[in-house]
Amino acid sequence: MITHTPMVTMIPVPTANPPSWPRELRAIAALSWPLALTNLAQIAMGTTDVMMMGWLGPDTLAAGALGANLYFIAFVFGLGLLNAASPMIARDLGRDPNAVAGVRATVRSGLWSAAAVALPFWLMLWWSEKLLVAMGQDAALAATAGIYVHALQWALLPAWGYLVLRSFAAALERLAWTLVIGLAAVAFNAAANWCLMLGHCGCEPLGIAGSGLATLLSSTLMFLALGCVVCVAGPFKRYRLFADFFHFDWARLREFWRLGLPMAATVSFEVTMFNAAVFLMGLIGTASLAAHSIAIQLASLTFMVPLGIGQAASVRVGRAHGAQDREGARRAGWTAFGLAVAFMAVMSLVMIMAPRLLISAFLDTADPGNTRVVELATSFLMLAALFQIADGAQVVGAGMLRGLHDTRTPMIFALIGYWGIGLPLGVLLAFPIELGGIGIWIGLAAGLAIVAVLMIRRWLYREASGLFSPLP
Repeated sequence: MITHTPMVTMIPVPTANPPSWPRELRAIAALSWPLALTNLAQIAMGTTDVMMMGWLGPDTLAAGALGANLYFIAFVFGLGLLNAASPMIARDLGRDPNAVAGVRATVRSGLWSAAAVALPFWLMLWWSEKLLVAMGQDAALAATAGIYVHALQWALLPAWGYLVLRSFAAALERLAWTLVIGLAAVAFNAAANWCLMLGHCGCEPLGIAGSGLATLLSSTLMFLALGCVVCVAGPFKRYRLFADFFHFDWARLREFWRLGLPMAATVSFEVTMFNAAVFLMGLIGTASLAAHSIAIQLASLTFMVPLGIGQAASVRVGRAHGAQDREGARRAGWTAFGLAVAFMAVMSLVMIMAPRLLISAFLDTADPGNTRVVELATSFLMLAALFQIADGAQVVGAGMLRGLHDTRTPMIFALIGYWGIGLPLGVLLAFPIELGGIGIWIGLAAGLAIVAVLMIRRWLYREASGLFSPLP
């Protein structure tokens, strides 16, 4: 007897998680929110220091703000440089999900780079008192600020080390531990300030120096805690990050600096523009300076979210870059952009609809003595609302391009937008045209809008040329 085997038509089985825009949105959101919260946690430590210094008196508070501003300039430069670790690791993992040696070499390059950059900044900050006096600050305030910075400056290296390890965890899309450690550090920093600065729990009151020491201890514990996690936790330990630590991969180190230095310059151009705006507001008057401080604090808080989304975009675009997945990179970039713009649009509406409610978190809006500051802060918030979308677009645009390892052209965009157009325009409107603080804020908004347009135009150009074509 002859039997016939029936013909079977093979039907392709779809993959469990086919690429899609909703999946990419979930991936970007899952990566963004812990990054945004850890960004807020690191900013919150400095904010906690300054707030608690107010308990020692207004002069101490003013001195602490001066010292914190100098430290922040140094910190942000390192932040930009060391963020090169994320797109480099993401690219390696995109090429080979099991890559180990290249990932370890990038982390090692980041940690050695942090140590190298810390040395000149430590030297600069050691002379902070003389720097502040040279900038025209009151000698007594400069001396007190110097005491604070002499304790605080040593926090740079562990804080930067934590950022390198966080970039590693972000590239692996495993950020739970970094979030827990960051939030715990904020609580520890407040407690350490309470004990060391004010002399509680049996500690000698160290005054403003105790506040700097509290941040040093907090930053050190953050680095050591995350260092322990990456050595022993399941997703991380196979990389053996600290093995062969004194073996230099010079090619990897050069690539790290080639990618990271333009990123550091880009961030520094933006931050120094806003620092210059503070100085200019002081020339206009005390009320303008106070109102500006309120508006810029609120804008800085909302900025942390698109900053986190931009960091997530670097990882997702970088992974697609490594895998030569053009559609995946395009989808990751535009998803991050849409998410950031949507969030900042909501924040813009909040600033427009409830400015006095937001301002009331900083001062009593019902006090007649605050009327002028409230009026100015309300005006500044209206302008801040206008540039919310531009601010989100420019930082995410930079993150999208970082994922493609495109950092030099965005650096030029930042120099042109912030220092070539934004700040000069603000000075022109504030002083010769006599718009005062409103003129400064128009300049800030214009600078951010120009950089946002240039960043997205660059992405569109790269997209039209295939995204992964050689950089022009």
